[in-house]
Amino acid sequence: MIPLPVLILGVTALLSVLMMLAWAVQRRLNNAGWVDAVWTFALGIAGVIYALAPAPGIAWPGARQILVAVLVALWSLRLGIYLFDRTRHGPEDVRYAQFRRDWGADYQRRMFWFLQIQAAAAALLAVSMLMAARNPAPLGVQDGLALLVLVISVAGAGIADAQLHRFRSNPANRGKVCDTGLWRLSRHPNYFFEWLGWCAYPLFAISLDGFYPQGWIALSGPAAMYWLLVYVSGIPPLEQQMLRSRGAAYQAYQARTRAFVPLPKASTP
Repeated sequence: MIPLPVLILGVTALLSVLMMLAWAVQRRLNNAGWVDAVWTFALGIAGVIYALAPAPGIAWPGARQILVAVLVALWSLRLGIYLFDRTRHGPEDVRYAQFRRDWGADYQRRMFWFLQIQAAAAALLAVSMLMAARNPAPLGVQDGLALLVLVISVAGAGIADAQLHRFRSNPANRGKVCDTGLWRLSRHPNYFFEWLGWCAYPLFAISLDGFYPQGWIALSGPAAMYWLLVYVSGIPPLEQQMLRSRGAAYQAYQARTRAFVPLPKASTP
């Protein structure tokens, strides 16, 4: 059995190296959109390693460890392949294109350290997967609920991505704001469903009878992901770019549509 501190340090170092590789790829291809796909695959690898690593007193991975590993792998493959395909066929993500303009000649140096921050964020998020897999309790109803949350998350994100792709593929929509399907209820439904998936890991990890108190650490995953998406690298830079490119049309969209949770916005009397 690998001591837990050694396991965490090893996975964290691996994430750092993989994001160095992402930096080299984006530099060579002159398209930073690739880093999102690499980050997703890297986090998936970290989660699978954490899930399947031998736990204390267990020679072989248990049912929950295998279930968490499979779900992490499916999430990573679904999102990573989508991001890979989007980057391969489209222009550079607007967030990174703006970084390139803002940082100018210092872009590559700042991008390197920005990606190391992303590696650190991935290391924090992966701890939720570790805590979920290490819960020693037998599988039960709470695990079924966690599985349902993850299925809804992956399906919802996939639907949102497909709706946006279909909208953008129509030449008649060039320069317009996508406000159909889930995008009529939320300006970022894909982000919401990605965040929702992280809520499954505390459900796997937390033991309400106090048998596995460290399971509460898994709450750090959805908390960190919410902060990143809503306040840091998700919504803020994307909305700034949309306001620059869509102007009044996007302001009107903001006024009538929630930013995150896909629910109808209450009308002001």
